[in-house]
Amino acid sequence: MALVPVALLLTAGFAAVFAQENSQLDNLSLTYGAYFFAVCLATHFYLRVRLPNADPYLFPLAALLMAFGLVMVYRIDASLARDQANWFVLGLVLFATTIHFLRDYDVLERYRYTIAVVGLLLLMAPRLPGIGQQVNGAYLGVKIGPLAFQPAEFSKICLVVFLASYLREHREVLIVGARRVLGVTLPPLKHFGPMLVVWGASMFMLVFIRDLGSSLMFFAAFLALLYVATGRFSFVVIGMAMFLIGAWFFAATVPHVHDRVEVWLNPYPHARTSGYQILQSIFAQADGGLFGKGFAQGLITIPGTKAPLLPAAQTDTIYSLIVNELGLFGACAVILTYLLISARGFKIALLADDGFSKLLATGLTAVFAIQAFVIIGGVTRVIPLTGVTLPFISYGGSSIVANFVLLALLLLVSDRARREAAVHSQVVP
Repeated sequence: MALVPVALLLTAGFAAVFAQENSQLDNLSLTYGAYFFAVCLATHFYLRVRLPNADPYLFPLAALLMAFGLVMVYRIDASLARDQANWFVLGLVLFATTIHFLRDYDVLERYRYTIAVVGLLLLMAPRLPGIGQQVNGAYLGVKIGPLAFQPAEFSKICLVVFLASYLREHREVLIVGARRVLGVTLPPLKHFGPMLVVWGASMFMLVFIRDLGSSLMFFAAFLALLYVATGRFSFVVIGMAMFLIGAWFFAATVPHVHDRVEVWLNPYPHARTSGYQILQSIFAQADGGLFGKGFAQGLITIPGTKAPLLPAAQTDTIYSLIVNELGLFGACAVILTYLLISARGFKIALLADDGFSKLLATGLTAVFAIQAFVIIGGVTRVIPLTGVTLPFISYGGSSIVANFVLLALLLLVSDRARREAAVHSQVVP
């Protein structure tokens, strides 16, 4: 069973952290590993009963990332790790609830416009006075009484559901009514609206919410859906050109966007201010080398003080900490896990027969993979650093809960697709 090595990995990780911090081992690491294995095993049995035909590897791969995250967050702060464990359990509860109540996920198509409105309201919520919260210059959070969360994590699911439903219904119109202008295929002007709406939403996030990561994630996922729905690469090129032109314009005219791009291109003149985080991230990765410094061996605070040497190590730069302590090989293992989840997700999309299932699986997989790319690309200076969380690894309840709901929807599509494929293979001689 794939969950056994995952639980052993978590146990070994906690044991290594305890050994480094306390210079002794006790049974606590075994206890944590047993709890983790028991919770995951119960979820696995529930999944096998409710969705017997679902992809058998997706949940263990997600559990592997969760184990990575719990160990790394515990290494940073034990209290944060306890919160992370609680969010993990809540995520599993919502994972099981989603599977129970959305077995027939076609119902989502009937409420697509309502879901789209909810998604857009969630995107705008951080900008509302009284409840919006600013984090590191970006409006990412919402706080209502004791409840605080990042609505963008949930809005990504809403927008993927809407776009999958809309493109399934209108993709023939986009293809049949398209015209070629100077060798480029253009969609009908009256059906160009969805692209403009999604482009406008991504620019809104870039300028007013100041969230470059989510802006890029949403629009890239939309382009992936558009390509799968129409098969026209020219539509993707047009969309990419729209995003690049919009990003270039706002980078040249909006100060905070310009500053973010400037720090990305040349952080060294800002080493003590806005460039400190990305430079420390790069230095931490370089310090890790091929094999890393070992669990709990990396420096995340300045010696003798509580000042952060690696800022936001539990969220934005947790990948840098992984590279520092586990080395390039450990980091490649994390990336490989994300690639395996993405490959399984796209395979589900290929197996799905109906258009909505195919587009839904594509969109959910794309938004998950792009989110991982955005944060890893940010801390390695491939793209500007953003505030997007690393799925299942970074500290944050909103991210964990939303990604478990995303995983549940993907497994629902997988169960139907694999069940129908098995029926077809029995019917066809």
